[in-house]
Amino acid sequence: MIVLWVVLTPIVLGLLALGIWFLKAIVQGAVEGWRSELPYELPDGAAALGLLPPERQNTELAAPDPAALTAALTAAAAGDWKPAAALVEETGRNWDLRSFVCSRLAESAAEDDTWLLVWETARPGDPDAATVRARSTVFLAWRIRGGKRAQYTTGEQFAGFRRTLASSREETARAAALAPEDPTPYVGAIWTALGLGHPHAEMDRIWTEVTSRAPHHYEAHYAALQYWCAKWRGSEQLARDFAARSAAGAPPGTLLKVFPLIAHYEHDDSEDTSVDITPEMHALVDAALADAAAADPGHPRLPEVRHLLAYYLTLQDRHEAALEQYRLVDGHVGALPWRYRTDAAEFYCGQRDATVAGAVEAAKRR
Repeated sequence: MIVLWVVLTPIVLGLLALGIWFLKAIVQGAVEGWRSELPYELPDGAAALGLLPPERQNTELAAPDPAALTAALTAAAAGDWKPAAALVEETGRNWDLRSFVCSRLAESAAEDDTWLLVWETARPGDPDAATVRARSTVFLAWRIRGGKRAQYTTGEQFAGFRRTLASSREETARAAALAPEDPTPYVGAIWTALGLGHPHAEMDRIWTEVTSRAPHHYEAHYAALQYWCAKWRGSEQLARDFAARSAAGAPPGTLLKVFPLIAHYEHDDSEDTSVDITPEMHALVDAALADAAAADPGHPRLPEVRHLLAYYLTLQDRHEAALEQYRLVDGHVGALPWRYRTDAAEFYCGQRDATVAGAVEAAKRR
């Protein structure tokens, strides 16, 4: 009997311990599930700074549109093309602004081009209308494709996507011929090359057209970096090399110093944040910070840079510097890294709130 007890005791104790472990796991899982269903509450520190909860974050834009652009988009939606035409004309040779304005108007036309058709009828051969038309066709193609991965995209979607992109090539060529000094049509050409899988030699040709007109054009560099990414027509090394060259040759204030960070983000699939806090990454963030500080406050792409800086500064526990960026962009999360996530606003607020708490703790230690 004693021998039997000696043999059975470890087994019984083991089974008891295993049962307790399973019970703990079940209870803990239930608690975590219950916690995940709790509504978000804006922390006091974030509320005191006037920061907004997830439901008040705009997930479409990186920042509010300028008032004149908002007015032009509103008028276009009502069928009036003239404010849009005047706005594009006013951008002049500010190529970054012109590209941004044409892009936003083209997005609107991709949904409903009634106003653009009236513009084209009223002013045949207008280079501004032709540029918006070419960009809108590219946007329409990507809208037809949808934003899902290839395995979740139907053959019909792909066929419509390729057909529409192919038609954009003629429109882009027409816009470029009507405005020979303007790099804007070639930005759309990059997205067409990416979507249709044009070879590297064709991308090099387009890139020469861009850089001969605007060597430090932000949106063109962003589109080109996407082309060179591994997920599209390049590789991680090609993307990182392109980003490094772009940053190295860029004057202060052009915002191109952020591209090595974008290339890093595009190819970082791990959950290990140690790769984001190396001395090399600190140096890249510092370079992008200095570039943002030197930029024109009205640069249309500056908010996009601030969003990515806020993210990496948070990962590097540089909470006070991160908080400065968050305060400048809060209310809009339509930018990297947030817009790659289905829970963009929630993810953004989680990172931001952690930064607010970190900044408060840092202030207490001083």
